Amino acid sequence: MIQDAKDRWTIPKGHVEEGESLEETAVREIEEETGLGSLKILERLGKIDFRYRKADNLILMTMHVFLIHAYKNTDDYVPEESEGIKDVAWFPANEALDKIEYDDIGKLILIALKKIRHARY
Repeated sequence: MIQDAKDRWTIPKGHVEEGESLEETAVREIEEETGLGSLKILERLGKIDFRYRKADNLILMTMHVFLIHAYKNTDDYVPEESEGIKDVAWFPANEALDKIEYDDIGKLILIALKKIRHARY
């Protein structure tokens, strides 16, 4: 998980660049925001629609969330400070659910846990 500029724990996210698939975006954003590499998408978990305010404008966004396996050097993470990320950390599932401040993301974490339990990743 990442700790954003407002001290909230969440998951990495970002914008799709031209010519990039949603899966490529997910991997790139995780790599940029956490410094982690060697990532493999296992499956799509769902999407979250949300809005936020930027200056006087209300911005509507859709975030696509994937179950991703980090399989090498998983302790070599570095927060992307230029994007306001204060910290990066791994948490046990229950602690992650307690820390996440966005209910929709918490629901997708629960879906991911169920998929992990029933799959052979």
